[in-house]
Amino acid sequence: MGFRDGKPKDSPLNNLVFQKITSDRRLELLARWILGVTFVYASFHKIIAPAAFAKIIYGYGLFPGVTVNLIAVVLPFVELISGLALMTGLYPRAASLIIMVLLLSFIAALSINLARGYEFNCGCFSSDDSNSAGSAGLTLARDFVLLFICIHVYRIKPDSGRILSVTNE
Repeated sequence: MGFRDGKPKDSPLNNLVFQKITSDRRLELLARWILGVTFVYASFHKIIAPAAFAKIIYGYGLFPGVTVNLIAVVLPFVELISGLALMTGLYPRAASLIIMVLLLSFIAALSINLARGYEFNCGCFSSDDSNSAGSAGLTLARDFVLLFICIHVYRIKPDSGRILSVTNE
């Protein structure tokens, strides 16, 4: 069933529309910029105020105390460099892979703390208390959307000389 002449029946994922969407360079550029701007913006307050970000990381209750400061200092620069790489098109697959790992880590950390019933500031875009547990579900939804965008960017085949280019072939 579903096969003819020994070949799988065409599925919606193999149709022309899907292939056109996944090969559209303008859509890829938009996706790279959405991710890049998001992660560059997210890194700024963490770089400016690492002590406040370290308190947020400590509040997650997931990391040994000795690693909290290291994470608070290194993570924002990983976000910044990966975001800039996506925006410029410099190694976009590597940058999207790094961001995928970050997003999966963020999703896991948020989910664990939600399951524990902890109220906390996720520390995503600011280190004040305005981004508290009331929006944790929204934060998870946003992270999943960003993850799907990241997967799209990762699946695009690399093109030589494609820094900031928008040409469709």
